[in-house]
Amino acid sequence: MTVRFVESSRLPMPKAIFEMHGFWDEDNEKEHLVLTLGDVANGEPVLARIHSECLTGDALFSLRCDCGSQLQAALDKIADEGRGALLYLRQEGRGIGLLNKIKAYKLQDAGADTVEANERLGFGADMRDYSICKGMLAHLGIQRVKLMTNNPRKVSALEEQGIEVVERIPLQTGKNPHNIKYLDTKAGKLGHILGED
Repeated sequence: MTVRFVESSRLPMPKAIFEMHGFWDEDNEKEHLVLTLGDVANGEPVLARIHSECLTGDALFSLRCDCGSQLQAALDKIADEGRGALLYLRQEGRGIGLLNKIKAYKLQDAGADTVEANERLGFGADMRDYSICKGMLAHLGIQRVKLMTNNPRKVSALEEQGIEVVERIPLQTGKNPHNIKYLDTKAGKLGHILGED
């Protein structure tokens, strides 16, 4: 996958002033971001999160998922440490896009789980592609990470690209009555590791 760095700028946020790096994915014609804090290119493992865009969770505070809560928790942890990177990938709805995600939500309203809904729409359970990360991390000089995730697939994807994952840090937050089935499906059908502190 071909990714091109475009520009960087400061991004003042509630707990820290991050650096925002914009990238253009030439294969899929999508824009992606990395938010960094501190010196991430000094060779030491970087506290990191790969976060796929979730407009409903990240911006509209939906309780159907745990995405917005995970995004905020990851940014807080990076700010508290004073160093880290958050890769924000434009892969809405596990890669099916926003409008198809709304269709999937309608199927979930009728009883389907998240995997069943995607499959009924003709998609795989998870269509996301993490190969975009390699070029973004390389540009920033990041070779080793402490990855905040519950998804073993993200760990494997980075390791396959030659990025050393020295530690997987659980990121469990945002559980509520509206997303219990969603979280159970992530654990039962997608292999996410839940139930840790």
